[in-house]
Amino acid sequence: MTTTRTPDDLFAEFQRGVLGDGLPLTEDMLAEDVVVEMPFLPAGMPRRIEGRDAYLAFSEAADAGHVVRFTEFRDVVVHRTADPEVIIAEYELAGTRTDTGATGSSGFVIVLRARDGRIAHWREYQNVPAMGDLMGGLG
Repeated sequence: MTTTRTPDDLFAEFQRGVLGDGLPLTEDMLAEDVVVEMPFLPAGMPRRIEGRDAYLAFSEAADAGHVVRFTEFRDVVVHRTADPEVIIAEYELAGTRTDTGATGSSGFVIVLRARDGRIAHWREYQNVPAMGDLMGGLG
């Protein structure tokens, strides 16, 4: 099936996934050779993942241990670039711990490159200490 999803469409799908019950980036959204980079994750966590299957395995394992229900994207700003395949999105992601009820938020910036209606490259910068506080020890 040919799709014409734009980077903006894929970012909107990502937002729905984060706030829903599934994975934020699904198989259908990712190119087979996707590269996902998270350069500021703590030591011992993968900072670069190559390939859809490898990313999905990482994401499913990480999601299994989550005690946070993400509730809101705040202050979302999407910047278009000279390259129609690339957007840069800034946002704050808020959530609530399901075990304690504690709330928190973290700032993010992502660079998303789409190719043929799928994410080919995802580079994510996050406020790791703030997300760690919410997640209970990530950072």
